[in-house]
Amino acid sequence: MRRIGFDNDRYIEMQSGKIRERIEKFGGKLYLEFGGKLFDDYHASRVLPGFRPDSKLNMLLALREQAEIVIVISAYDIEKNKVRGDLGITYDLDVLRLIDAFRVSGLYVGSVVLTQYASQPAAKAFRQRLKELGVKTYRHYPIEGYPNNTEKIVSQEGYGRNEYIQTSRSLVVVTAPGPGSGKMAVCLSQLYHENLRGVKAGYAKFETFPIWNLPLKHPVNVAYEAATVDLNDVNMIDPFHLEAYGETVVNYNRDIEIFPVLNAIFKQIYGASPYRSPTDMGVNMAGNCIVDDAVCRSASNQEIIRRYYHTLCAGRKGMLGEDAEDITCKAELLMRTAGISPEDRPAVAAAKEKAARTGAPAAAMQLNDGRIITGKTSSLLGASSALLLNALKTLAGIDDDVHLISPTIIEPIQKLKTEHLGNRNPRLHTDEILIALSICAATDARAARAMAALAELAGCEVHSSVILSQVDSDVFKKLGVNLTCEPVYQTKKLYHK
Repeated sequence: MRRIGFDNDRYIEMQSGKIRERIEKFGGKLYLEFGGKLFDDYHASRVLPGFRPDSKLNMLLALREQAEIVIVISAYDIEKNKVRGDLGITYDLDVLRLIDAFRVSGLYVGSVVLTQYASQPAAKAFRQRLKELGVKTYRHYPIEGYPNNTEKIVSQEGYGRNEYIQTSRSLVVVTAPGPGSGKMAVCLSQLYHENLRGVKAGYAKFETFPIWNLPLKHPVNVAYEAATVDLNDVNMIDPFHLEAYGETVVNYNRDIEIFPVLNAIFKQIYGASPYRSPTDMGVNMAGNCIVDDAVCRSASNQEIIRRYYHTLCAGRKGMLGEDAEDITCKAELLMRTAGISPEDRPAVAAAKEKAARTGAPAAAMQLNDGRIITGKTSSLLGASSALLLNALKTLAGIDDDVHLISPTIIEPIQKLKTEHLGNRNPRLHTDEILIALSICAATDARAARAMAALAELAGCEVHSSVILSQVDSDVFKKLGVNLTCEPVYQTKKLYHK
């Protein structure tokens, strides 16, 4: 049983209440820049045990009568076919996915905004596709001298060139497939246009991390730095807030660096700024909903180690570019700063020891009750598949020497893979082993018990002595298992799937 450190119900209530309060402060119209993932926020659920991945979505559903969604995408990102690392799909496809997800949830999607629009061919094609799908689109253009030339920005030559976004609700949630899409610029452009129309709309920013009212070096905040190590985000004490209120709070470098520019823009639009610090702009209530700090600290320390391994593997795969060495060094520094090491992740040592003893790839899992299970490579199964079966047997109370899946079932599957489907590796992957197990469960009570234990894998920790295939990684992710790998491949091939 996972220990809980975060009160999710309290969070939904407090967060929706805070946003309502901010809407009222600005007279009934608020543009809310929504950073991070609006749903499927698994990072937050890992570092704040009790936080549900769809918490922010449910919070907005509490405001559904007031809220509409505006999705922002950069034309440059469309042109470059920018891909979401977690989903493996391009940003333009993710816009369609987000629209579907919001609509299914019961949230109103008002429009899509193409920022940095300069008639790029791919952006024009995407705009046409959205039009054919019945989705309203607007174009926002590059502004020379942005963000420093505030006089030009706040003029007919700047924001004035942008198409005014027609909105109908008091809360306009501005979100995007990923960072750098232009959410803040869209919000500020709308403030300019609303002001021209006599509407005194307001702006606020929603970011879950860093949590402003936790200490700078709190593991929850350090875990955020570890998660964004490739973006070069750095947590900092907000100097503007300290000067204005004498209060020490945490923000991150990009918001602090841009605040003087934002203040100047606010003054250009309104004659005065409504905020005295970048932290003032935020509405995040997550820090007020931590009910067990020790649990959140421990969970965040584990996340820091996981992010360290993810960074090492990304570097090994060539995904970090020219800055790979600097990024991996920073990931290690953050881990050391937190006073932890890979040895604090029990599955790591168990997987390495098993691999050294067998002379082949191995994997280990720490169950939610602390028990360690291992799996080794065999002629029939890969290490991950063996580990999965061993873990399910343990959770279901089945003896280790029991064969849940008979070799007489596995061997024909291997023959199919190698002789008919062109696979060179005959060993069964985790998805294949689960399908075989589910078939056996129809006639075997023990296999059925093992299948029933699948839900208990959520939250377990796995470490592999080699980088796993995408198939195996995806299966662990779908099961809710937290995976790390050593930054080495099983073979010396140049191409890996």
